[in-house]
Amino acid sequence: MQSNNYYLNNPLIHKDRKLSNASSEWVRSFSCEDLKPLIICRGPIRKEAMDVFDEMGINGYGILLSEKDSITYTNALAPELRSLTDPDRVHRVPDYTGANKEERTKRIQQIVRIAKDNGYNSIFAGYGFMSEDAEMVEAMEKAGLNFIGPCSYTQKAAGMKDQAKRTALETGVSVTPGVNNATSLALFAKYGKNGLEKCAKDHKLKVDFGKCKDDEEKALALLAASYDAGIDIIDAKDIGEALKQEAKRMLTEKPNNRFRLKAIAGGGGKGQRILQSANSYKGKSLEERVEQAAAKVPSLVLECLIELKTNGVGDNKNVLIEMNIETTRHQEIQVVGNGEWCMTMGGRDCSLQMHEQKLLEVSVTVEELEAAIEEAKAAGRKAELAQLKKDLEILQRMEEEGAVFGEAVKLDSVGTFECIVDGESHYFMEMNTRIQVEHRVTELCYKLKFTNPDDPNDFFIAESLVEVMALLARHGKRLPKPERIVREPASVEARMNATNQALQPHAGGIIEYWSDALEGEIRDDQGISLHNPDTDVFMKYHLAGAYDSNIALLLTTGQNRLDSYTKLAEILRRTELRGKDLATNLQFHYGLVYWFLGNGINARPSTRFIVPYLTAVGELKEAASQVDLDFAYGQIKKKYLAEADAKTAKDWAAALDMKQLLITRPLERLFAEPHFMAGWLSVHKDVVKISKKTVTWSVNPIELLGELYHFLNMNYEAGKPARHMIWDHDNDVLQAALSFYQTLKEKLGTEDFAELDKALSSDKAPKGITKKQWTQAQQAHAGYQAGTELLAVLAYIAGKTRFYDLKVNADLSITIPDRLTEKELQDRMAKVLVPPPAAKSDEILAASGGMFYPREAPGMDVFVNEGDHFEAGDVLYIVEVMKMFNKVVAPFSGTVDKCLIDGDGVIIKKGQPVFKVTPDEKIVIETPEEIAERRKAKTADFLKAIV
Repeated sequence: MQSNNYYLNNPLIHKDRKLSNASSEWVRSFSCEDLKPLIICRGPIRKEAMDVFDEMGINGYGILLSEKDSITYTNALAPELRSLTDPDRVHRVPDYTGANKEERTKRIQQIVRIAKDNGYNSIFAGYGFMSEDAEMVEAMEKAGLNFIGPCSYTQKAAGMKDQAKRTALETGVSVTPGVNNATSLALFAKYGKNGLEKCAKDHKLKVDFGKCKDDEEKALALLAASYDAGIDIIDAKDIGEALKQEAKRMLTEKPNNRFRLKAIAGGGGKGQRILQSANSYKGKSLEERVEQAAAKVPSLVLECLIELKTNGVGDNKNVLIEMNIETTRHQEIQVVGNGEWCMTMGGRDCSLQMHEQKLLEVSVTVEELEAAIEEAKAAGRKAELAQLKKDLEILQRMEEEGAVFGEAVKLDSVGTFECIVDGESHYFMEMNTRIQVEHRVTELCYKLKFTNPDDPNDFFIAESLVEVMALLARHGKRLPKPERIVREPASVEARMNATNQALQPHAGGIIEYWSDALEGEIRDDQGISLHNPDTDVFMKYHLAGAYDSNIALLLTTGQNRLDSYTKLAEILRRTELRGKDLATNLQFHYGLVYWFLGNGINARPSTRFIVPYLTAVGELKEAASQVDLDFAYGQIKKKYLAEADAKTAKDWAAALDMKQLLITRPLERLFAEPHFMAGWLSVHKDVVKISKKTVTWSVNPIELLGELYHFLNMNYEAGKPARHMIWDHDNDVLQAALSFYQTLKEKLGTEDFAELDKALSSDKAPKGITKKQWTQAQQAHAGYQAGTELLAVLAYIAGKTRFYDLKVNADLSITIPDRLTEKELQDRMAKVLVPPPAAKSDEILAASGGMFYPREAPGMDVFVNEGDHFEAGDVLYIVEVMKMFNKVVAPFSGTVDKCLIDGDGVIIKKGQPVFKVTPDEKIVIETPEEIAERRKAKTADFLKAIV
């Protein structure tokens, strides 16, 4: 048996799903073993689909394999191939989607050909690439292939954001205020409403205008004909100008509001941009400020389209503009249907996200909320109770609307009804006509029971949504409407990404070791944790930059949200991940989960929470960097020696020297990992008070030190590398101290440290303890406590940075201090968390690796030429890293002397010189000596507070 046996056979996600083995003839009739799918996605969902298909008895499936998975990047071979060893079932393609419309069409044709030539009868697209491409699904259907997912009708009716919004309005579903017909408006502006028929004639497009009831329908019919013909009758410039006019109107009506631009084919945060409010600009009049804000619209429209590669000739380039609700929570409803019936499976809260990329997803179910309501009622928490009741009402309304909308678009698979929640209102955003990345959050809470209509005792249960997709694709309308049954009361998912401390993509790292999955941990990791079958050792894996930053999905369940978060925290604590140039967001997740455990597990964060939270963590790191722990400990030692007499000074010096690293090592780890510090502080708010040069502990600092080693997963373990744990001699001291205090608590009959400390300050020995024993106990107590004052530095830093100002209120809302929302501070703290590469004063270095683009889009001018002057904040280039396009701005003003990168799409490395420049002002670099003196001065401020 392999050491990662739990990972391989986790009962929460693995089971025998072969309906052909059932005793019931009715159940056996729903076997799917005659499906032979071609899996055309990658990432965790590909491995999951392979596992589920195997368990269903679906044999002979194949996979597409991009050259980027196996050729472009060494050691990045798709880990799924460790289990799929038949080369005839692996089909290579240059990439999964193609770079533009023409290549995408060729790739669709290639997929059809691969399927036909190799005997595949169905297609599984998961949640990536072309899973929501109506053109692709329609091509599969025309080729006689069974698409395991929503049909092309549903893809068109719900998958395109503009059409989905029209359907929502027709069915009475609440929608976000905005404009969804930019292409029609652009058409009217260019040709006039009376010129549509002439436009059709001039471009030789066949359009039956007689069937259209109004001008809008005429415009939509004309646009559809142009897409079918593969021509442009309007372009991105026209659409940008039309939306600019609409934006002026909206900005004038709501000058304090920001607005969101969304390309209709976008998803997962891609193809979206924020238009800043009019009043965020300077200007004497509102009209002037509106003009400045609206002027950004055309370029933002182009960015949305370029990011989705839908700016080609013949592409549907529609872009929506909607009011951006700032305090929104992002919730989504899991919907399942067969084209006739439609049902829901509860919700997921995805509000914890950054740059539209979800980070932590939490289950939201009727049963969970009802239990939380009862708990709040019993505890007398009235404000929390009121909010939870509102949440239950909103969830029930969203589920009702999700089912209605699913029926309206004839959903015949799984889909997600996405909403934003603002106060007591909710608004429909879009329907994702695919399985979601976070689908396991739902399937861990609910399973589906399909019952024979003629016999209530004849049924089967499906626990996997991928399994349900296969059942619906194979048996469709034969499947009776299922009953949802609770599996686990609560679940939570953390997306483990290749990002740095500031959550910026960090490609190129190599995972050399990953500890085995723990019991209760669900690890969807593409198969990275599959061990070498012969040696049972972890095989290293290269995190290439060709795809998004996600490495794995880490999930667990619990009896309630508190239980699930506590279990997730333990999984994150014990997860060990090591490698070269490796950066992940594991530390971020650990700190974040503990922030909620310490502040309120039922808190209702909005989608704007993460950046201010990161800014607060950056402030912790900045303050910690000013403290010299060794200097501080040395000064504390001097204080003890100054107060000691000649006889005991030597003993005090020896004791303090022996304990120095015991105390400073875990603090140094916290200082180096500010996310750990944020988590630790969140659950240790009231352990110490610093006032009038006095440190007062409410808990024993020695026990706190033991907790800290545990929190950092630095407990002593025989055989563990020394640098990853407490050293053995330090552990001996710590265990002796803990044992001493445990015995003392038992002798004195108290767990309260304040009582213990007060008793030890008295010369009178307690009953049952001799005078000699008591003197020895007092000496041991003084010796063990000596030097622990340094632990108060954590509370000092929290106070200096006002870390606890970011807090959860009684009604579950979160107070975000104004300073944490300031863009300048946010940007500065991002650089504190991840300092830019050290550069000479005459060069600008790449802040991250990725693909370099000197211009907005092909055919456009470069951002800067040699000889150009630039201001601080001007865009210099774009870097694409892990599917995210990031504009890189100048850190200072100056003149470009030489551009060191030539061409578009050139791969660059972090720290690589990009431009030679002449700064406007001489950059002053602080010397190491100056840094040391500054840190000592700041450390002295801390020492004044405690000594």
